[in-house]
Amino acid sequence: MAASTCDVFSFCVGVAGRARVSVEVRFVSSAKGKGLFATQLIRKGETIFVERPLVAAQFLWNALYRYRACDHCLRALEKAEENAQRLTGKPGQVLPHPELCTVRKDLHQNCPHCQVMYCSAECRLAATEQYHQVLCPGPSQDDPLHPLNKLQEAWRSVHYPPETASIMLMARMVATVKQAKDKDRWIRLFSQFCNKTANEEEEIVHKLLGDKFKGQLELLRRLFTEALYEEAVSQWFTPDGFRSLFALVGTNGQGIGTSSLSQWVHACDALELKPQDREQLDIFIDQLYKDIEAATGEFLNCEGSGLFVLQSCCNHSCVPNAETSFPENNFLLHVTALEDIKPGEEICISYLDCCQRERSRHSRHKILRENYLFVCSCPKCLAEADEPNVTSEEEEEEEEEEEGEPEDAELGDEMTDV
Repeated sequence: MAASTCDVFSFCVGVAGRARVSVEVRFVSSAKGKGLFATQLIRKGETIFVERPLVAAQFLWNALYRYRACDHCLRALEKAEENAQRLTGKPGQVLPHPELCTVRKDLHQNCPHCQVMYCSAECRLAATEQYHQVLCPGPSQDDPLHPLNKLQEAWRSVHYPPETASIMLMARMVATVKQAKDKDRWIRLFSQFCNKTANEEEEIVHKLLGDKFKGQLELLRRLFTEALYEEAVSQWFTPDGFRSLFALVGTNGQGIGTSSLSQWVHACDALELKPQDREQLDIFIDQLYKDIEAATGEFLNCEGSGLFVLQSCCNHSCVPNAETSFPENNFLLHVTALEDIKPGEEICISYLDCCQRERSRHSRHKILRENYLFVCSCPKCLAEADEPNVTSEEEEEEEEEEEGEPEDAELGDEMTDV
């Protein structure tokens, strides 16, 4: 039995404890499923709600390449200056205004058994109580033959950067159920996420794993079962159930990005400085990002994904009236109004980034169809319904470039600003 709308909202807000305005989940249609609606006037710029994920996990390649994040909340653990030094490849890189860095290394704690790092005692305790007792490899953290390490290595061998999902998000779902006293409650909460048909699930898995996805999916299922089998969710370990779980994570996982350097830059922007000092600081920051781009490319953040029940109820629009972000430099998701939202109006976010939203209706539909398996009928798409189903020469060039990227480059919600 699915949890009620009231139960879902109470859980999301109760865990995060940060509801700002009144919203409700309603059934919209068989095509769109659920939607999130305002029950009072929401002003532009107002935080609608702040939500903690049911589970979250850092991407495996991201962690392997030394993007150090809290193993529970994904808060960046490097000092801003350390972050800049690693990303530029310049060990001597110095940042002005070091006092603006918010990282508190004195609060960091590691698991005494496997040594994974947390940003605080609170996160270590939260992880231990929810899932880490099951997932802690103890002294076998670096043993390649440990079942969880075999699973993670197999995942890295089939899912390359840019990453959009992690097998460990699924592992934390199972571990949460394993550790829970009330297993049914967690199973009901995980069941809130949208379900796809068998053909749609295969499309999603194909997108994540590539042309040989059937063999790779079976290998991952076998390793997943060896490492984590749980009778209470035995259906997740069958071929069909594992494919469904995979598709659930692939379509509902919200990208999370955190960065101590980004936090430092935002703090610099808020400084009250003399015009000459402001100009010098802006020039320094611009050059810093140029140096990072030359050394590291586009991979600036600690990156992962999480399952957010309330956020997953927000449908897509090419003209969204709300946006998601992670301004607290951890996994707490903020949904903020981009315009005034009236009572009874649906709260919509965009699954496309800013550049994609400026493309033609044909191009937007192509991206959404390939990555989310639906056809958009938002006001912008309806208004452009009479436009020819063609793309501009410039868009065709962009699409050709994207086709040269790994197939999963766009799957998953847009990585939002930190």
